[in-house]
Amino acid sequence: MSEGGGWFARLKAGLTRSSDKIGDGITGLFTKRRLDDAALEELEELLISADLGVETAGEIVEDFRRTRFNQEVTPEEVRAALAADVARVLEPVAMPLAIDRARRPHVVLVCGVNGSGKTTTIGKLARQWKDDGLKVLIAAADTFRAAAVEQLEIWGERSGCPVVTAKTGADAAGLAFDALARARSEGFDVLLVDTAGRLQNKKALMDELAKIVRVVRKLDPEAPHSCLLVMDATIGQNAHAQVEAFRDMVEVSGLVLTKLDGSAKGGVVVALARAFGLPVHAVGVGEGIDDLHPFEAKAFARSLVGLDQR
Repeated sequence: MSEGGGWFARLKAGLTRSSDKIGDGITGLFTKRRLDDAALEELEELLISADLGVETAGEIVEDFRRTRFNQEVTPEEVRAALAADVARVLEPVAMPLAIDRARRPHVVLVCGVNGSGKTTTIGKLARQWKDDGLKVLIAAADTFRAAAVEQLEIWGERSGCPVVTAKTGADAAGLAFDALARARSEGFDVLLVDTAGRLQNKKALMDELAKIVRVVRKLDPEAPHSCLLVMDATIGQNAHAQVEAFRDMVEVSGLVLTKLDGSAKGGVVVALARAFGLPVHAVGVGEGIDDLHPFEAKAFARSLVGLDQR
């Protein structure tokens, strides 16, 4: 990994609650025990309870049945084999978000329910892209939450990225249009657009997101070029309903999972990969600027079961 052991150590520490649940369960199941039908059934129940999803748990258990049935196995062997199976599920969706510098700007629409870590994620992405030499503009188009606008302005100051704002309750689509016009005229590489996340009134939110997309396409028919859905990993299986709800509203192109450090439900990343096949661009394991990182399948899989990186 590019950052040596630093990020992996944070990821492993962040996933401790998830890995303790899986690792302790495996140790309890497989100390001096054969991999018989009863053991496999208990393993499947453990994986489902860790939010890996019924289908993924079933596939993994069938793989064990095919390759190791009735053999004596150690907890370490089971964890290593489990990590390899999880990595295989995750590998196809592990894709860092690539910014197309030729677009100028590459428009990134960011969605997610309030409280998902959306605003913080935007700030961290802006800072990281700025550090990569990109010129980044942020549009605070969640105009109903003054706190979200203030938070983005703080991140803008931290990162040296300007933030386009409007008064509370202003038209979000109009703000996005103005921000894109400015980004085009001033040669920005990236425009990050925050959006509202009030799922309680899905019809109003759907109308607002559709209007933002319709209005920015008056300036760039291909915008937005990426649509990120930011989700809080602590919600576990409820993440499926969120993906479906937002996919009904906009063309979600990729996921960012936040707050993995506060969750025993890290397995939901595996379930989402299996269910939707959407790219997982990044995962967050803390509040710091360096705690949002491009998603890496093998590192995540080994951390999830409590193994060190090899």
